[in-house]
Amino acid sequence: MPADPLPIALRPETPADGEFLLELYASTRKEEMEAFGWPETTRKAFLGMQFAAQQQAYRAAFPLAEFSVITLGGQDVGRMVVHRGEAEFRLVDIAVMPEHRGQGIGTRLIEDLLRSAKAAGKPVGLSVLKGQRPVSLYQRLGFRKTGEDILRLRMEWRGE
Repeated sequence: MPADPLPIALRPETPADGEFLLELYASTRKEEMEAFGWPETTRKAFLGMQFAAQQQAYRAAFPLAEFSVITLGGQDVGRMVVHRGEAEFRLVDIAVMPEHRGQGIGTRLIEDLLRSAKAAGKPVGLSVLKGQRPVSLYQRLGFRKTGEDILRLRMEWRGE
């Protein structure tokens, strides 16, 4: 049998992952930060505060979620946060480092989540910033818009 072309795995986040997770978070806000034109020290301080707030918000809203680091061939390349609730599974967050985007890593992990949800008979919900690249990925995987606010789309997959 041929080797897996994408040796993707998930491992639980640990406190030792903090620096990597901050770097990953910063990579998702790079364009936005460059537009502000702030000095590097201001940018780092702002991103540090925003990352800490995001972590706290996720853990408060989804205390039983699985917080995982995505690895590719043993190298840390991203993160995935999934809450497996009574009514639905929720894809809280998924992010991949820029140099590993577009390789099918997120697609494969989301497809795995969808198979798991289908087996459990549950929908998968998520929230995504409007106009972001992942919106088309989620649509391609069968997610449909269920609502929105000024910044975000709410989407759901029902396995139909």
